[in-house]
Amino acid sequence: MAFSKESRRNKIRRRVRAAISGTTEMPRLAVFRSNKEIYVQLINDIDGKTIAAASSKDIKGTKIEQAGAVGKAIAEKSIAAGVSKVVFDRGGYLYHGRVKALAEGARESGLKF
Repeated sequence: MAFSKESRRNKIRRRVRAAISGTTEMPRLAVFRSNKEIYVQLINDIDGKTIAAASSKDIKGTKIEQAGAVGKAIAEKSIAAGVSKVVFDRGGYLYHGRVKALAEGARESGLKF
């Protein structure tokens, strides 16, 4: 029986989320990738609060360049909020392409994970 891309991603996402959780000291860096945009949030799962968020809505360039810029933007916002270490939640997506570019952009700007 073949699974759809979405059901496969949700299965991976549930498995990853069972293992990781964001705290006040180390929030979760959650990635959502649509066909056009890429979104990222810093989430404290204990309080159920979003600390910071960034998206590629107003950024020009290729999708990979946009993802790198979003990574840099979230790193700057998180450091301004007093967070330098995070847990990376790729949201069931493969660590490849835009997700990888976002992670590398965040690391270059000083975020540790």
